[in-house]
Amino acid sequence: MVLDNSAPVAVLGAGAWGTALSKVIADKGREVILWSREESTAEDINVRRENTQFLPGVKLPPALRAITDIEEAAEGREFIILAVPSLYLLNTVKQILSVLSIREGKSAIAVITKGFLDSPKGPRLILETLEDYLPGFYHQALVYIAGPSHAEEVSRGKITGLIAASETAKNSFRFRDLLKSKRLFVFPSLDVRGVQVAAAAKNVIAIAFGIMDAMKSQKDSGDMFGDGTESLLLAAGLNEIQTLGRAMGATHPETFTSISGIGDLDVTCRSVFGRNRRFGREIIEKKLLEPYRSLEDILERIAEIGYLPEGLAAAKYVKILAEKYKLKMPISVGLYQILNREIEPLDFLQNFLNE
Repeated sequence: MVLDNSAPVAVLGAGAWGTALSKVIADKGREVILWSREESTAEDINVRRENTQFLPGVKLPPALRAITDIEEAAEGREFIILAVPSLYLLNTVKQILSVLSIREGKSAIAVITKGFLDSPKGPRLILETLEDYLPGFYHQALVYIAGPSHAEEVSRGKITGLIAASETAKNSFRFRDLLKSKRLFVFPSLDVRGVQVAAAAKNVIAIAFGIMDAMKSQKDSGDMFGDGTESLLLAAGLNEIQTLGRAMGATHPETFTSISGIGDLDVTCRSVFGRNRRFGREIIEKKLLEPYRSLEDILERIAEIGYLPEGLAAAKYVKILAEKYKLKMPISVGLYQILNREIEPLDFLQNFLNE
């Protein structure tokens, strides 16, 4: 099977980030097929030229078309970008295994999902888990795309940098060329494990950051926390991410001091667009955890929240990994205990700062 390199690009997942990258590619003149699980979202995109649920206010180009048939979306594409949340990623991949161009290894596949995936062996990195299901052509050939970015900004042309990491350098450059524009820079990397760990674990730190940020304005705790305290948390959080990355096989220390490490952590913690920061703030401001018994209870009833902070599932997996590798990760483990209703946020922060 020979693919036409002018064939549409497939983006599987019509959330904010999937829609934003679809727009970037379509703005360059390449046709994009965006797969949506929801019929209403596909209709919005095709009729109103806007994803009103996940990326409101952004006009989408005619070269972007949404469909709800996932096999049709994936068949015969030179490039496929997986953009569904981590909770649904594996099921999405299973739905496209019968696609001929994937069975023959003809479609280059990249992943922009952040997090870890559960398995009988415990939490694993996304790409190594997907390699167990995809044909052998994709072993060490998948691409992982991450970096300090928000869909709301990228879709509006704000200058942004991303990392495209793969053990097959050629594929990193292929996706770099697909995505890069005058305002979107894409840098190749060989440190697939380090980039994945940084992208997943920073969401855990961002929830803790949001909690502290909200507590700055509380009467009973506001005098304890300032900008310097937040920088302390951010720096300590980066150390934990790097510690976990080394344990899981990161190959380049500079991964954590580049845009995929400190850059992504900083924007996730500080930006008003960050869902994990927002969730942390709402734990304090809206008492968001009160209706739930445990972290598992939150994940099972996630639809009640109205949005999906990837740091929730990541907190569960980071705790398991910290125990597996015998790592000291007090922020990440403490955040898990908060989400699991074992300790209160103020008690955790006081204990952490007094250690």
